[in-house]
Amino acid sequence: METVQSIKQRFSIIGNDTGLNRAIEKAVQVAPTDISVLVTGESGVGKESLPKIIHQLSHRKHGKYIAVNCGAIPEGTIDSELFGHEKGAFTGATQTRSGYFEVADGGTIFLDEVGELPLTTQVRLLRVLENGEFIKVGSSAVQKTNVRIVAATNVNMFDAIEKEKFREDLYYRLSTIEINLPALRKRKDDIHLLFRKFASDFALKYKMPTIRLEDNAVKALINYRWNGNIRQLRNVAEQISVLESSRMIDLQTLQTYLPNMGSNLPSVVGKDKPQSDFSTEREILYKVLFDMKSDLNDLKKLTMELMKNDTHGDVQKNNESLIQKIYNKEESLASEKETEILSLPGKTEKGHPIEIVENDENDEIDYPYIDAVEAEEETLSLHDKELELIKKSLERHKGKRKLAADELGISERTLYRKIKQYDL
Repeated sequence: METVQSIKQRFSIIGNDTGLNRAIEKAVQVAPTDISVLVTGESGVGKESLPKIIHQLSHRKHGKYIAVNCGAIPEGTIDSELFGHEKGAFTGATQTRSGYFEVADGGTIFLDEVGELPLTTQVRLLRVLENGEFIKVGSSAVQKTNVRIVAATNVNMFDAIEKEKFREDLYYRLSTIEINLPALRKRKDDIHLLFRKFASDFALKYKMPTIRLEDNAVKALINYRWNGNIRQLRNVAEQISVLESSRMIDLQTLQTYLPNMGSNLPSVVGKDKPQSDFSTEREILYKVLFDMKSDLNDLKKLTMELMKNDTHGDVQKNNESLIQKIYNKEESLASEKETEILSLPGKTEKGHPIEIVENDENDEIDYPYIDAVEAEEETLSLHDKELELIKKSLERHKGKRKLAADELGISERTLYRKIKQYDL
């Protein structure tokens, strides 16, 4: 078995990072088998090198090796490209065509950007992986193929599965062995080494002296984020080699070729979605309900006092602010919802007033007059008391609703609604 170092020399791989070495070791180990392999990593890290290693070290090395960029083929023609088509299968199909799986029989197919495959094509690919069978577009004849599939992707496959953009069963078929290539920013010791290799190659290509970096420029190069990975590093080396007349590159010159040089730190992005306003609205609703409960309990105490003392004028005067608060709340709810949330109770079968709030065991509200009220034979209710108060106020002010409303501590609109309700 070849060593990692000899593999690097053979396939022109630069770097000594442990993550890179581990990926090459796994590729060498699985190469003699026919196991499906999924290569993962960010765009530009060099994923296309591993399928070549796997093919050249396998027993299929004398067969065809076909690399297919799944993201570059239009959705309407990708089935034809992969599996072939019969003459007349669709408009423009003037002759029968063999697909990649038929041509590469006995060899290896590298499916780059496999995460971009349409769902219909994924079903066809799953069948090939399971039993080596496929059907040409426009045909009904089942054909067999003996192809090893090595796939690569830069997308998060679990996210794609969750969003139903990629079949879970196909993922597990493809990723029997998964090999991950680290991003360039995680291979800091390899960055300057790669830059020097690219600079040397471009100097030879364009027949000019090789560019070199000053020490402060080397530090900036190593600490840069390199979102485009090796591909971006190669482009920067080529640009500087061609455009700069000086062969010694300082920090200021390098910075002009590195976008967002001043903001190399990765931004912290929360994984949780922004919370909606529902929780805030719910808290407000709870507060309103608790306030209503407190107000209604106060109203109940007031009612009990009215029923005991029957001093209408004094009670009205002493509790004017409370009554105003209750009626204002009722008016607001009635105008917005067009329903009366705080409705006044009627009588029970025994004649006692219906309780507005059913208290829990933990309620600490004291009702000193309840026993006295229950002992009375006279049957009274909040409905009767309210009706009596409104009648007396209207009589006192000779039917003038505005004055009566002011005396009762309610709005004229509420009083008008009560007059209609009680048919006064």
